[in-house]
Amino acid sequence: MDTKDTKTEYLAQQLAELREQGLFNNIRTIDSPMDGHIVVDGKQVLNFCANNYLGLANHPRLREAAKRAIDEYGIGPGAVRTIAGTMSLHVKLEERLAQFKGAEACITLQSGFTANLATIPALVGKGDVIFSDSLNHASIIDGCRLSRAQIVAYEHNNVDDLRVKIAETSDYGRRLIISDGVFSMDGDIAPLPALYEVAKEHDILLMVDDAHGEGVLGKGGRGIVDHFDLHGKIDVEVGTMSKAFGAVGGIVAGKQVIIDWIRQRGRPFLFSSAMTVPDVAACLEAVDMLESSDELVTRLWHNAEFFRNELRNLGFDVGHSETPIVPVMLGEAPLAQQFSRKLFENGVFAMAIGFPTVPRGKARVRVMNTAAHSQDDLEQALVAFEKVGKELDLIQ
Repeated sequence: MDTKDTKTEYLAQQLAELREQGLFNNIRTIDSPMDGHIVVDGKQVLNFCANNYLGLANHPRLREAAKRAIDEYGIGPGAVRTIAGTMSLHVKLEERLAQFKGAEACITLQSGFTANLATIPALVGKGDVIFSDSLNHASIIDGCRLSRAQIVAYEHNNVDDLRVKIAETSDYGRRLIISDGVFSMDGDIAPLPALYEVAKEHDILLMVDDAHGEGVLGKGGRGIVDHFDLHGKIDVEVGTMSKAFGAVGGIVAGKQVIIDWIRQRGRPFLFSSAMTVPDVAACLEAVDMLESSDELVTRLWHNAEFFRNELRNLGFDVGHSETPIVPVMLGEAPLAQQFSRKLFENGVFAMAIGFPTVPRGKARVRVMNTAAHSQDDLEQALVAFEKVGKELDLIQ
């Protein structure tokens, strides 16, 4: 009997093509707490892969806060926020986050991805238009598609092109400009002050997704709006607690009327269970830590600047990063995967990034610096980068 499944044959062919092109994603398994040193596939390595910017994912204070909350509130709310899932912890976290970010109000969701899926379709719909940076994150792209609004992409971080696109678009109801704050693959920062001026001039709603700016930019990690001192001027600021905050969850901060509307019409908020108790408690503890000290943020930036400069001195192309995200540009995906494998053999975990996450020919190894790394860690990693770079004839 022929057991060949013709219904999925095309998928098997596409998977084979990915392997041939060096684009198949081999997902490694971590068997330790997330930290500067982790165990990956049974091997102890230095971790330069995670978005754990401040080293909070395994911090004793967050672990203890989560344990205490479990003892008091249990594990999960067991319902969506609008029926029986809103606990006092959720309310407290939203109040603290609004205060922390200097916003009128804040709503929390299950992740940064769902925060975008909730916000964009709630603000615009069919007959409206969205002006979106061409390198915006996939969650923004998906949120835009779900809204059914017209999507007009403008050149990355190019405010002049945005102005042209606005002038060329005359058929619309409502309008929305959306940009990442920090672009996760290149580490560059959106020109938010200039975007604000364009939005103000044309009376267009402005939204920034600060997933990689939360806990990184601004005073004590308050984000890109604080970084540029634009409090009260940006209509919507989306963020995440799944990176620098060390836990998981999404943030939407901004004007009270917008947050109130998302509570009524944000579908992931309405139809998906609330954040779990330990996650909310851990996020609250992270806010406490960031409000009381900027030590971790300062250490993060020191580590990032040192590592970026040393990689450049070794002869690597590190792009135009302005943040702790440092891309080592390698070009083709097979080379990037080979570089990553050899780094792993030398005790450094830094994954290759290729198409479709980045354009073809722009593959890289993305280095994620954190406050969890010591100076010895950084120097040890640089030895590995230099060794692999020379083995592959990428540097002298």
